[in-house]
Amino acid sequence: MSETDIQADETVDAIGSACPGPLMDLIGKIKDVDDGTVVELLTGDEGSKNDVPEWVEEADHELLDIIDDGEYYSIYVKKT
Repeated sequence: MSETDIQADETVDAIGSACPGPLMDLIGKIKDVDDGTVVELLTGDEGSKNDVPEWVEEADHELLDIIDDGEYYSIYVKKT
């Protein structure tokens, strides 16, 4: 995917964490924010590109975008 105009309300920096760390950090943040909040997960873990969308669907949130920034991914999730 490419550059986005999505503005995150909260950012979770999980760069350097291995699976399942980034997903667990995201879940913890999502639990603490209000509905409608956009959370950006920064992760270098390749598995997060699959794990996060699967969890988002199960948890009934909204995946807004996944951007490959080269060294890491920016994954945007909206809490619903």
